[in-house]
Amino acid sequence: MTEPLLLVAEEGPIALLTLNRPDKLNALNRALLAAVGDAIDAFTARAVDTRPRAVVLTGAGDKAFAAGADVAELSTLGPEAARALSEHGHRVARRLEEAPFPIIAAVNGFALGGGCELALACDFIHASDRARFGQPEVGLGLVPGFGGTQRLLRRVGIGRARELVMTGAPIDAARALSIGLVNEVVPHAELIERTKAVARTIADKGPLAVAAAKRLLLRGAETDLAAGCELETEAFGALFASHDAREGTTAFVAKRKPDFNGT
Repeated sequence: MTEPLLLVAEEGPIALLTLNRPDKLNALNRALLAAVGDAIDAFTARAVDTRPRAVVLTGAGDKAFAAGADVAELSTLGPEAARALSEHGHRVARRLEEAPFPIIAAVNGFALGGGCELALACDFIHASDRARFGQPEVGLGLVPGFGGTQRLLRRVGIGRARELVMTGAPIDAARALSIGLVNEVVPHAELIERTKAVARTIADKGPLAVAAAKRLLLRGAETDLAAGCELETEAFGALFASHDAREGTTAFVAKRKPDFNGT
């Protein structure tokens, strides 16, 4: 029986998605990208009280999160097919960004090219001390095609993004941490449990508030300060109509743990 390209496991309020092409270092072909997008769509389509409150995305095996797009597939493409693949990658990345729950990349090895771009589309990144990041596309006569030039500069600044994209040189986890590409570096054997622990911390919070915060941070990065603050004001007021806001504030006053239900 053929192994699925994406492994999906749910553990209470969190879910673990595992890119599952370890023999290809989890290289991202069109089918694997589609599987990731479909999984996010399936979670999103659920009622708030039944969907995961946080998702961890990682790669199968000990060597790679995703070592890039599948170069064997790329080598067969003409201009129109290449554009279509890029558009497909962008759509999947945007679905990760716009999902109403946080998605944390647990980078357990190589995150190169499309793999780095997929991690950048997640809300934040935890890395194994063995991880390596890079956008090596110029070495193939190409540029990043799944959002790398845009999300990387927003994450690390334009100067560092220029260096990474134009040299194509990979960096290790310590360097990625120092430039703000990743949020935390942990020993390889501890990566998944540490990232799950962070996901569980988020899952304890009000899901409507977390979804609103994710949306505001994304929109804020794409607009000017005044417009972003107006969006924040609207969201702040709207949440006061929710059960969760009443529950959270009441529980705080009563010195008990809140019981959020996403309404």
